[in-house]
Amino acid sequence: MVFDKTLTDYDFGPTHPMSPLRVDLTMRLADELGILAPPGSDGPGLPQVAAPVAGDDLIAGVHDGDLIEAVQRMSRDPYQVDEAHGLGSEDNPTFEGMHGAAAHIVGASVEAARRVWTGETLHAADITGGLHHAMPGRSSGFCIYNDIAVAVRWLLDHGAEKVAYVDVDVHHGDGVEKVFWDDPRVLTISLHETGQMLFPGTGFPQDTGGPNAPGSAVNVALPPGTSDAGWLRAFHAVVPQLVREFAPDVLVTQHGCDSHIEDPLAHLMLTVDGQRATYLALHELAHEVCDGKWVATGGGGYAIVEVVPRAWSHLLAIVGGMPLEPGTPTPEGWRDHVQTLLGRVAPHRLTDGREPAYRDWSGGYDPATWLDRAIHATREASFPLNGLDHQAW
Repeated sequence: MVFDKTLTDYDFGPTHPMSPLRVDLTMRLADELGILAPPGSDGPGLPQVAAPVAGDDLIAGVHDGDLIEAVQRMSRDPYQVDEAHGLGSEDNPTFEGMHGAAAHIVGASVEAARRVWTGETLHAADITGGLHHAMPGRSSGFCIYNDIAVAVRWLLDHGAEKVAYVDVDVHHGDGVEKVFWDDPRVLTISLHETGQMLFPGTGFPQDTGGPNAPGSAVNVALPPGTSDAGWLRAFHAVVPQLVREFAPDVLVTQHGCDSHIEDPLAHLMLTVDGQRATYLALHELAHEVCDGKWVATGGGGYAIVEVVPRAWSHLLAIVGGMPLEPGTPTPEGWRDHVQTLLGRVAPHRLTDGREPAYRDWSGGYDPATWLDRAIHATREASFPLNGLDHQAW
């Protein structure tokens, strides 16, 4: 776990939905559940390591110099608007020290990638990362710099021949896809609510990569209202087959938990139980295809008490090799902290009480349903480009 408390300096202000409190509550819950090893301890639990701040040269491996300069300028003199670079908007308000805070998150994700690639650890996580919307020349969607893209670029620059990226945030992972659109060494797969209904309005089945990398981008555009059963049906009908065929050296994943039914910014209907099942499947896939080399990041998630701490505690427990039972109670001390700090009643268990079963694609698909049409469209567009039969059950 790459983390230090100053990573929560990435803070757009008290009225912004991406509150750093979600990270603090996650870390408190994970700590009280025994998921995290105490700092400096050799005992059980996921070790915590310091997060370096990325230098400008590292960030410039993905981002244009004029964006970096704009972020630095507005960090010194905030509360301006720079529409050309997506800064000072409602989504991306500027704040003092913004460049340093964003560079710190980039550094954390690159450190997670470095530790996995060098063999220092099998899995690594940065839950403050996952800022997948930032483009090479423009900040977007709460994302100043794209820490994931910089980490993937670092992996490629340091010997990885192929990297698979799977994004399970409710929003399309457009920034990472854009950076590697024409790079056959990177497979990007994004499962998200359809852009017909949700920001950023992109990520459709026919978006399959550039002329030098056909099939390298895969998009599953899910209908609003998709729940655990539909989500897992789509995931298992698309992701494992493509990742196996691609045979990456390392798996990088983004775990925005804004697909939850209680998230205020989107329209899917997953539970924490369905999200946990996805994390377990990605962990298993990493061991199957790339000897367990797995870099996991956070992402979106705006139900900061009800969802994010529980979902990401499950993620961290899986990264640490100690999955928690869904029915595990949340510690009384954590619930008291939430009550004292926010005057809100926190969930009493890590589960939403659902059994995340799904109908496997091998049973055939129903063209009368939007969900199955969406899955079929992705398979039809992407599977042949990756040497797979989209009609195979």
